[in-house]
Amino acid sequence: MAGKTVLTGVQATGMPHLGNYIGAIRPALEKAAQEEKSFLFIADYHALNSVHDAVALKRDTYEVAACWLALGLDPARTIFYRQSDIPEIMELTTILCAVTPKGLMDRSHAYKASVDRNKADGNDADLNVNMGLYTYPLLMAADILSMRADLVPVGHDQTQHIEFARDMAGYFNNAYKSVLVPPTGLIQAQSATVPGLDGRKMSKSYNNHVPLFADAKARQKLIMKIITDSKLPNEAKDPADSTIYKLYAYFAADAERQAMHDAFTGGQMGYGDAKKLLAEAVEKSLEKPSQIYQSYMADLPKLDAVLEEGADRARKVARNTLSDVREAIGVKRLK
Repeated sequence: MAGKTVLTGVQATGMPHLGNYIGAIRPALEKAAQEEKSFLFIADYHALNSVHDAVALKRDTYEVAACWLALGLDPARTIFYRQSDIPEIMELTTILCAVTPKGLMDRSHAYKASVDRNKADGNDADLNVNMGLYTYPLLMAADILSMRADLVPVGHDQTQHIEFARDMAGYFNNAYKSVLVPPTGLIQAQSATVPGLDGRKMSKSYNNHVPLFADAKARQKLIMKIITDSKLPNEAKDPADSTIYKLYAYFAADAERQAMHDAFTGGQMGYGDAKKLLAEAVEKSLEKPSQIYQSYMADLPKLDAVLEEGADRARKVARNTLSDVREAIGVKRLK
């Protein structure tokens, strides 16, 4: 694995929540710190398929960027940038269109899911399907191939994205010459489902989430709303069935976690006290990151400077890739 280039993309969907941090952000930061060269970009152009509000898109992008920086992303080690700041990606997407068969797009999971839903509802198969959704795999492949990424961390349900990117690199390399690097998917272990306030998976779509950098009082208020059963404080409780305990285990020290576990099983703690301990552990963990987040959001030019510096570094790689591609197809290299 030595000397490999790792690339990760994150959606521009606004402020992440506790579940995003536990299940995705922490593992990604740990992986980035292990590799010799890593890229992490905010996929703001991908967001256009569903976000048609310019103010919301700009705000969401800043919130995501500030969150990652506050939680420990080191822009000196990881090249951190906005997708929209790299126009070379868009040109590579157009070139990939010319060598990619339509049938590949027809097999895209996201497109097929939309078609299946429409058919099930008795609607036209392509109702509300825009070309951005249909060609989503092309832009994603360009994101990866432009940076000549060797490894792309993905979940088991996202392996098709890597397969498509490999296919497109192969189509181009076979038609012209081998200048694109076929990536390999780094399949991530299935992470535990992080429960939300109602016990279901924590998700913005369920409105059962705790935003990472809401103010401390708002976070505490949400934590106190966690749904529990009706067991009294002196009744034994199963920690494995408790949303409070499951979340506490992610933020508390081992001794603290064990103490809550024993208090639950021994009927020595009520849910109200357990929620207060969870709120305290979350605040302790997020106190410093919250300060960093707020400092970035209060100084957007400072945040822009970090992203623009990352974009400058990323563009050098993307520009070199695109120059090689242009030369291969018979178009002059970029100056």
